[in-house]
Amino acid sequence: MLPGLEAAELPADAIEVGRVFDAWGIKGWFKVLPYSADPEALFSCKRWYLLPSEKGVKAFEGVCSLHVKEVKLHSGTVVACAQDVVDRSVADSLRGARIFIPKSSFPAAQEDEYYWVDLIGLEVINREGQSLGCVSELLSTGPQTVLVIEDTKNLKSESRMIPFVAQYIDDVNLPERRILVDWQLDY
Repeated sequence: MLPGLEAAELPADAIEVGRVFDAWGIKGWFKVLPYSADPEALFSCKRWYLLPSEKGVKAFEGVCSLHVKEVKLHSGTVVACAQDVVDRSVADSLRGARIFIPKSSFPAAQEDEYYWVDLIGLEVINREGQSLGCVSELLSTGPQTVLVIEDTKNLKSESRMIPFVAQYIDDVNLPERRILVDWQLDY
């Protein structure tokens, strides 16, 4: 086992939030490639869970936990250091590791804000009560986010894209796992 890593079990609510991109400096810091434009969850959680990269040489096996000492932005890049990762060679061996954190460690979302992971799988229903399908993914197009809806109830799978903006989204109901939209079947 690498210094700084402990064997662990992945929490039931673990969400993949990024990857270790590269070593940074000579004192064990490493660069992180976050999967979110706002990587606040990486900054708020002090225990990350790592899985080895699917490709290349694996420096560790299974799930490991990493006690993070500090995470910060540096020149537009997220960099981090961890307990017992004290030199570049150990940091470099983490390259490609997938980073997971428990959803329970995410900062609370504000009113009318949602984590993408919470929207995936929700049924999308229009004002007429017609099901348009379920959210399969979200796309960031710069100025707005777009819901990608998969309709698998028909014999052929259809995709729709609906801008996630107030003009089209009437209500998001997480407990009922549905989104009410102003969108027609033939759009």
